[in-house]
Amino acid sequence: MPIPRVKKIWLNGKIIDWDDAKIHLLTHALHYGSGVFEGIRCYNTKQGPAIFRLREHIDRLFDSARLYRMEIPYSRNELCDAIKTLIKENGLNECYIRPIVFRGYGEMGLNPLNAPIDVGIAVWPWGTYLGEEGLKKGIKAKISSFQRISPNVLPSCAKATGQYINSILAKLEALDSGYDEAIMLDFRGFVSEGPGENLFIVKNSTLFTPPEYASILPGITRNSVIRIASDFGIEVVETDIVRGMLYNADECFFTGTAAEITPIRQIDGIEIGDPGPITKKIQKKFFDIVQGKDSRYREWLEFV
Repeated sequence: MPIPRVKKIWLNGKIIDWDDAKIHLLTHALHYGSGVFEGIRCYNTKQGPAIFRLREHIDRLFDSARLYRMEIPYSRNELCDAIKTLIKENGLNECYIRPIVFRGYGEMGLNPLNAPIDVGIAVWPWGTYLGEEGLKKGIKAKISSFQRISPNVLPSCAKATGQYINSILAKLEALDSGYDEAIMLDFRGFVSEGPGENLFIVKNSTLFTPPEYASILPGITRNSVIRIASDFGIEVVETDIVRGMLYNADECFFTGTAAEITPIRQIDGIEIGDPGPITKKIQKKFFDIVQGKDSRYREWLEFV
């Protein structure tokens, strides 16, 4: 999906022109994937632009950096303020937000500790990751032959740049096979998540989702859906899911900052069906929340 140009980017404490955001060819992260990042969304509301669960995303960025022994040279508050300033500088009411922390130029090799830590933030307009049509009618997914990384291979709870090579392989395989997205199994053979999304199924009016030990990234949208469902009185069970449970599900959907809440209508050619009542109910409530229409969840919005 092409990235639309905006005017400004934040890099190492300074707001610079979009075209000036450049790094050296020998940047450590370019060679070894030594970076961590976040995906965050800002939504247009009647009260002005509002960032969804900004603090939780920044907390996860710091958690990911800690796992890779990267000390971020800015405080959480400084990064939150930088994001809001950058959105204002670019005159955006809605946007996707990408903070990234990476080991920069100055050191080569597998001991990265002397490489400088660079920090950047970009914002740009971006629609839903799996398409507006998919958001309304659901997408087709395929169980991937590529296994989701095991937590004893790489820390699956970290949102790290190099780890997404695993996701890219699964995504390409799904596209090559005529599907919209992949579903990945964990190292034990249980359902894990999509290449960039968490997964939920509905069976007999109960919501099921893989647990954190199934090599998932603990998603902030996932956490939001669990809270929304619980507030509706819908039982939520975090449990191991086998592929047969996917095929026999009453409803199924992906969650994520980029994907938001995207229904899955078909898996491996087996019809799950049109978006069901629980999926649509949670999806509607989610969009009401991010658009500032439900004051009960106002703490999830940070206004620019």
